[in-house]
Amino acid sequence: MNSSVSMVLTFTIYSSLGLYNFALVICISVLYITGLCINLFLVLVVCAESRLHRPMYVLLVNLSLSGVIGSSPVCLNIIKHLTANKQESSPEECLTQVFFTNVYSGCIFCILALMAYDRYVSICKPLLYHSIMTPAKVKLMLAVVYFFLSSSSAVQVYLTSRLRLCRHTVDKLLCDSLAIANLSCKKTTLISVYGLCCAICVIVFPCFLVILSYGHIFMVILKNSKESQRKALQTLTPHVVTFINFSVASFFGVIYNRMSHEVPKAVNIFTCINFFVIPPLLHPIIYGIKMQEIRQSINKMMKMKIIKL
Repeated sequence: MNSSVSMVLTFTIYSSLGLYNFALVICISVLYITGLCINLFLVLVVCAESRLHRPMYVLLVNLSLSGVIGSSPVCLNIIKHLTANKQESSPEECLTQVFFTNVYSGCIFCILALMAYDRYVSICKPLLYHSIMTPAKVKLMLAVVYFFLSSSSAVQVYLTSRLRLCRHTVDKLLCDSLAIANLSCKKTTLISVYGLCCAICVIVFPCFLVILSYGHIFMVILKNSKESQRKALQTLTPHVVTFINFSVASFFGVIYNRMSHEVPKAVNIFTCINFFVIPPLLHPIIYGIKMQEIRQSINKMMKMKIIKL
């Protein structure tokens, strides 16, 4: 934003919240802190329990950390605006938020795709599992995901930063690339086209891989015995629930971004919380409840803690 380095962006939505301001601070603070604690606890359990040092749980740890990285900048920024007299951010702060939110959304979809692939290999090709999903290959796949997402998001931030702004008010809770682009003096197709390409790479393609993997899995388990089907479904349930949960939140987020000026402010708030706060809170709860080995590890750690006391 060459011409607006010394200027600030004002978030007008906060001034219209009135009596709901305090309630929103409490709600977001409680949800964020609860999600943060649960995610960090899940990471601690997986790191502390040696039998959980397997590809599926390594991916689960990365899913939790991605949720923390995505929700922290957004929640802390919203809380800051709700408790401050002036709801303003510099263009640099806004672009930093855009970077992390883009990486967050892409990370969740890509890691869910890797987890679906892990389950596909485990159930459909069990004899080849340990040769395909080696620790080195899992680390390489994660490194590629993080590098691609960071690079693509950095390019989008750079393109957005080159825009000359003629307006400086944002009627949203947080910054996003589209909101900043709408403030520019003239419309640019480059950012829109680039954003669409990124969405296809980090959302559409991973979703296709998830659906393809689960489709193969369900075709295989239908041929197995009832007991094998039950065990397979027990393993798949948290993955499917998590994928559907985040996909629905993302769908409403995308629709809202395109129609933000035509919907009530309550929808703005709900959409933001539903995308950035709820998934990081639900993901570790879903996996902690549904996955037997995690429950057993938590019980083991709790019993050891009680014995020491």
